[in-house]
Amino acid sequence: MLKHETNSGIMKFFGNTAKELNNNGVILFITVVIAMVWANSPWKEYYIALMQTDIAFTIGTLQLSEPLLLWINDGLMALFFLQVGLELKREIIGGKLSSPKSAVLPIGAAIGGMVLPALIYFMFNSSGEASNGWGIPMATDIAFSLGVLAIVGKRLPSALRVFLITLAIVDDLGGVLVIALFYTSGISEMDLLHGLLFFGALIIGNYAGVRSTWFYAIIGIGGVWLAFFFSGIHPTIAGILTAFAIPGRVKIKENTFLNRLDNLHKKFQETKSIRGALISKTQLDILEDIKTTSSEAETPLQKLERSLNPIVSFIILPLFALANTGIHLHGDLLKVLSSPVSLGIGLGLILGKFIGIAAFSRILVALKLAKLPEKVNWNMIYGIAFLGGIGFTMSLFINELAFTDESLIFTAKVSILFASMLAGVIGAILLHRNSKKLITVK
Repeated sequence: MLKHETNSGIMKFFGNTAKELNNNGVILFITVVIAMVWANSPWKEYYIALMQTDIAFTIGTLQLSEPLLLWINDGLMALFFLQVGLELKREIIGGKLSSPKSAVLPIGAAIGGMVLPALIYFMFNSSGEASNGWGIPMATDIAFSLGVLAIVGKRLPSALRVFLITLAIVDDLGGVLVIALFYTSGISEMDLLHGLLFFGALIIGNYAGVRSTWFYAIIGIGGVWLAFFFSGIHPTIAGILTAFAIPGRVKIKENTFLNRLDNLHKKFQETKSIRGALISKTQLDILEDIKTTSSEAETPLQKLERSLNPIVSFIILPLFALANTGIHLHGDLLKVLSSPVSLGIGLGLILGKFIGIAAFSRILVALKLAKLPEKVNWNMIYGIAFLGGIGFTMSLFINELAFTDESLIFTAKVSILFASMLAGVIGAILLHRNSKKLITVK
């Protein structure tokens, strides 16, 4: 009975998370439309002025002043990467990445889907500042891709969804490594040392049994993030490091938890209540003990991840989309889309992602290093491979780091939006056809 209830709770957790991601995909789409309409309306100057508005924080002699756009991209997005890091750690500890056998196929597919787009980009842009954009077509937007899958693939096997989630998670990890290793320059060793010392404090806190999320939040944001911000290393990396320092284990085991709850339940029943709607002080103390016991049975990692989910999904990512997709369309768009940068990104996201994911999957299965998930066929994998070409969030983020030339940033943004939309449509059509075939077979 207990095992059944536990499994139901796990399924409910993942079901709610999936539902949030699907809703987030819809919200992101609406936000992109709003940003595009606003940036191409008579009120576009207000959009530009809003994003360039300086916001300053002063503590004593220390002052931090940046435009709103940078606060969103460098500050709020650190929380997004904190959530990505928490998700990665959870999956490595006890999720889809914890079993090498089941993770080989999506991990291999993700690697193929990162390597080939980068190579295709380099074929068109091998020199100059344009060559810095090779990381742009490597990304997969988990929220958008899952949103499309949810709309067109309701009757498709659940294993296909797990494949896409795992692929996108590995893709996120690849994106983080690319940012850390290749889009960081002008490092201040002293500030980096300070950041690493704060990170060390988080690790010590973990091993010392500190379980307060406030401890990790304050040191992670106020220490690691701030030090990385001044060090020259992109501060979003602070989010990943902080995530990996947060405890991913419970303080009390399941049996101890159940025994304590049973004893507290009996004590509560045996305690004499007072008249009216109020409970006695003893009963109030017991309820507080129940809360503490329940908290000790949770991991700080999962607790923080659950708290961050709605903030990231419904505030941070929509703000990022609003700030970065307000593209004022001008000039010859056909010329823009046929430029080397645009071709590198477009072909990388559409063909590179598809060929990389599909080919690596085929090779792994042919070599018997992996096998297709239950009830999943190759046509479904091909559909997912195209959904992997929805770069969006991470692609836009890397674009801001890769280029300083405004014309290159503009070209890349237009290409990312166009290619992501096209890849999503192709993937949706393929998966919808598979879904209809399943109905016919039934």
